[in-house]
Amino acid sequence: MTDELIQVDDRDGVAVVRMTRGKVNALDLELLYALTATFTELDHNDATAAVLTGGGRAFSAGVDLWRVIEGGAAYVREFLPALEDAFHAVLSLGKPTVAAINGHAIAGGAILAFACDQRVMSGGTLGVTELLVGVPFPALALDILGGRAARQAVLTGATLTPEESLAAGHIDEIGPLDAAIARARTLAAIPADTFRLTKDQLHSGVRRESDPRVAELWIRAVEDGRIARYMNALHM
Repeated sequence: MTDELIQVDDRDGVAVVRMTRGKVNALDLELLYALTATFTELDHNDATAAVLTGGGRAFSAGVDLWRVIEGGAAYVREFLPALEDAFHAVLSLGKPTVAAINGHAIAGGAILAFACDQRVMSGGTLGVTELLVGVPFPALALDILGGRAARQAVLTGATLTPEESLAAGHIDEIGPLDAAIARARTLAAIPADTFRLTKDQLHSGVRRESDPRVAELWIRAVEDGRIARYMNALHM
């Protein structure tokens, strides 16, 4: 599958899924729908594992907040379920997944990386910055993060270098795309039925129910200008 949003290349049975949305793979409705469709398809094809990476200089810079501001409440109500669907599609793929973090993985981009079974980082920074923007995480995203170190990352909004990310336990290795593919092949050597069941058990406690307060606060953040102030401050 190849289009303007996603490219999928076969590397001897490992599907390398590359986001190719603009300069920094910002998450908008179209990219989220493409991610969900791609990972749903991967669950039923012959690929033995998947590596998720970004085209260009970023893995994903996170939610396209300008689109959120422009679209207002109607966009938020469509966007948040699509965001959760994409996170869940990556998390629940019944095959090994490895994130090859080739550049900045911020906010929703970081959640996509954490949704993979393992993470290999070659550059950029990794961090979850939603609280700095003034918007809450869906419960699904918080469950994907898990763990004390990840909770600290949520509360501080810190963005970490590859070396800092490794020390914090957020990634498994510093290395290039080929290192991520090698890890995917190692995981794919585990009997597929056993891997699928074990992965399903590991994620059995992940919440899929949407809390309506999340959308309400995102809409409030658009209307009271806090998202716009955050974005404008970034570009000062």
